[in-house]
Amino acid sequence: MTKDTGGVTQGERTGTVEVHPVTGHIGADITGVDLAGDLDEGVVAGIRAAVLRWKVVFFRGQRLDHAAHVALARRFGEPVVLPRRGKASPPDFPEIETTADRLELGGRFGMEHEEWLRRRRHTLLRGWHCDHGARVDPPAATILRAGTVPPYGGDTTWSNLAAAYAGLSAPLREFADRLRAEHRLGVGYQPRAGDDGYLRHLLDHQTASEHPLVRVHPETGERVLFVNGYYLEQITGLSRPESTAVLELLLEQATRPEYTVRLRWEPGSVAFWDNRATIHLAPGDTAHLDHPRIMHRVMLAGDVPVGVDGRRSTALTGTAPGRW
Repeated sequence: MTKDTGGVTQGERTGTVEVHPVTGHIGADITGVDLAGDLDEGVVAGIRAAVLRWKVVFFRGQRLDHAAHVALARRFGEPVVLPRRGKASPPDFPEIETTADRLELGGRFGMEHEEWLRRRRHTLLRGWHCDHGARVDPPAATILRAGTVPPYGGDTTWSNLAAAYAGLSAPLREFADRLRAEHRLGVGYQPRAGDDGYLRHLLDHQTASEHPLVRVHPETGERVLFVNGYYLEQITGLSRPESTAVLELLLEQATRPEYTVRLRWEPGSVAFWDNRATIHLAPGDTAHLDHPRIMHRVMLAGDVPVGVDGRRSTALTGTAPGRW
């Protein structure tokens, strides 16, 4: 996403863009836009400004196919091409990752979904994450479109990490500003002897980076509480008990209900979010249902986070800026 911080507020129109905030801190519906059409620069600027202001925006009744999805993403940045994607992803569109409602662990690693859940060391906040947060250059944004959605269940929730940071007390903000933390793929997996295709998979594709606990948003200048429950391993320089206590406190702050918004997916729904300033929670209420949930995702390449002190994130293993 290129720099453009023009304001869009409730009731304001930019070309044909109408922005309707959903909650006080995060989320807005955008109407009057056909994402499969030829978007003019005014519409692109209006959408970009709304994403920066509201962190995630929603479109309804869209008719995007794979080609239109990729073309839309290219209006806002460079799509990420992953070296490894799930079997459901379209082979002719390497920019698109397709996710099914159930993990593919059964076929790929000989592990059923329920067994995988039992093996995770879950906490209540475990599933909250930004996309590919263990990379040294996490994606700047994600555009997710609904393929097939269940008649009920399957909602996604997002949280505004800039608002969460601003809501901390001044002494705690000052403390967090100075900290850095290790983010690692595969945190919290509990291995068993003789597994272990999945464990080998994690070890073979290990990715880890040290990020500032508070990053400065490269476009808005906001300070963002850069925490999540999925990738964050430990705060650098703290003992494991100290780190656990601080991270639990900060994650609870980041996911307070007033900083969140929840989307009920419908056929044709599209969500476009700032991956640098949000974490999101995938649904956990569909694994027992017989209704499919299939989503298509395109991510936009991001930059290396920078902390309040001006220090950039550093790659620990498996990553280098710009390499996917």
